[in-house]
This record gives sequence, C-alpha cells and structure tokens, in this order.
Amino acid sequence: MTHAAFPKRPAVWSVILAFTCLYISWGTTYYAIKVGVATLPPALFAGSRLALAGLVLFAYLAARRQRLWMPWRELPSAVFVGVTMFVVGNGLVNLAEKSESSISAAVLVATTPIWFALLESLWPGGERLTIAGWLGLGLGLAGVLVLCAPRLLENDNFFTDAGPLLVLGSAFSWAVGSFVLRRRRRDASSHLLSAAYQLMIGGGILTLVGLISGETRELNAAAFTTPAISSFIYLLVVGSLVGYVAYNWLLGHVAGAMVGTYAYVNPVVAILVGWQLGKEELSPWILGGMAIILAGVALVRMGGVRATGITETSLGNCESETEATPLEREACGLARER
Repeated sequence: MTHAAFPKRPAVWSVILAFTCLYISWGTTYYAIKVGVATLPPALFAGSRLALAGLVLFAYLAARRQRLWMPWRELPSAVFVGVTMFVVGNGLVNLAEKSESSISAAVLVATTPIWFALLESLWPGGERLTIAGWLGLGLGLAGVLVLCAPRLLENDNFFTDAGPLLVLGSAFSWAVGSFVLRRRRRDASSHLLSAAYQLMIGGGILTLVGLISGETRELNAAAFTTPAISSFIYLLVVGSLVGYVAYNWLLGHVAGAMVGTYAYVNPVVAILVGWQLGKEELSPWILGGMAIILAGVALVRMGGVRATGITETSLGNCESETEATPLEREACGLARER
C-alpha cells in the first residue's frame, strides 16, 4: 500500500502570508457581517456567499485541471465540518449580529480556543489540562460574564437576550469543526478541494435553512443596499475565500497553538474596525471582558499536557500519515520545526 508522506515544512514566507491573510480577513468580517444583515436575511446572506465561494474554488481547481472528486471515505468529515463550522458556526454569528454589535460578537468568539481545549481534554489520547489550564477555562467564563454584565444587571432574565448565547454557541460549534478538521486524515484531497467541499456543503445547507424558514419574505429592492452588496462581496472574497483557505492550509502545516493565535489578534482588529467604521460603543465592560477572556485563552494554551507519550518509535511513522496517530502527526510537525 502506498501512503502519502507527511506534509513537509512550508516556506517561512508562505506561513507569514497565510497568517496575515487570516488576521486581516477574519478580524474585519464581523463588521462586514453587521453591515450585511442590517437589511439582508442572515441565513440566505451567509449561505449563498459560502456556497458561491465553494463554486469559485471548484472553478479554480477545474481551470488548473486538478481533480474535483473527493474519496467517499473523506466525505463524512467534509459534511460534518461544513455543518458545524458554517451552518451552525457561521449561521449563528450572522443571526446574532442582527442585534449584537460586531465588537461584542468578536470578543465572544474569542472563546473558541477554550472550547477547543476542553474537547481535547475529553478526547481519548488528547491533551489533558493542568491546573493552569482549568484556571484558564474558568477565567474565560468570567470574561464572558464581565462582557455581559450590563445586560445581566439590567434584565430579570438574561436568557431573553439571545445574542450572546448565539455567539457562544457559534464559538463552540466552530471549535468542534476545527477539532475534527485538525484530526482528519489528509491522504488524498488537497486543502483547496477540501475547503471547496466544506464551503459548498455548509453554504448549501444554510441557504436551504433560509429558504425553509421563509427568509425570502425579507428580500425586496430596499434590502439590496450598496453597503449590503459591498459587504457580501467583501465577505465572499476576503472572509470565505482568503480567510478560510488560509485557515485550512495553516491547520495542516503548522502547530495548532500557532494557528490559534488568531484568537488573540482577531478581537483587537474587530474592535478597531467596529469602533472606527461602525462607531460602535467601546465600553469598559467590553475591554475588561476581552482582556480576561484572552488571559484565559493564554492560560489554557500553556496548561495543556500530552495524555500519551510520544516515543522515538512513533516518530518513525512520520513518513506515513495514515499510520501515525493524531498526536504522532503533531509530534512529527514539532520535530521538523525544531
């Protein structure tokens, strides 16, 4: 049997470019979403552009005469990732920003690495959290409470304000999809082909959700404003194509801790954009909540310990990704970096 070799260490310039694209694209998408859903229905707005982004990737691959089919054994993971990251993850953010500010949404989404770490700690053979890691989880929750404190103090029932809960649900679902994406085997399909399937599947299902829920009733001439159309194009090109392709590529070429740095940078970019362009409120509660959440994320990242040791024998599986466990593949990548 022939096995695909473990991905080689990428060039430094390509890693820097990918991180730059990821930071800028995802840091600015929150405000773009806010502008778009102001007049356009959230599910159709998000689903149509995600599906269109998938079609663009397929067209690009076809123009380069690259393979467009995906092996059946990889299709279930593509469906799962498409649903968790796009139908639920992206869909809930778009719905939440009908009422939630882009700044608040970005800060709450910063909890994604915390949920990811929790999934790792519960997964057999995954990273177990130390006391510092668990402290970080608690700190992240405290940051969410600080961010939501004004509403907690003003409302008799916090759960009547669904915005923060929708964003937290989005962050958790995105963490689940990223967890699966990080661990699935890449022995056949390219990163672009995988991204194309995930975008098409997720965008197609989300569009269907919008149609079934009757969002077409909200579509009229007044809904297609210049800002809304501009945000659609921006999110299609920058958010769905540039950002997600860069994210997908980084997950397969650098350590997970490095990829997760977007959780520190994106909220800062989103705050600056929402504050300057959207004139959104930048309260002490938001800044305090962000600082506490990011401190919690830092503690979680420092508080992960391997549940299973990596031996020299297991490192011998580096040449065969299909024979190496997820932990061994991570160790192979770290060994090459050293």
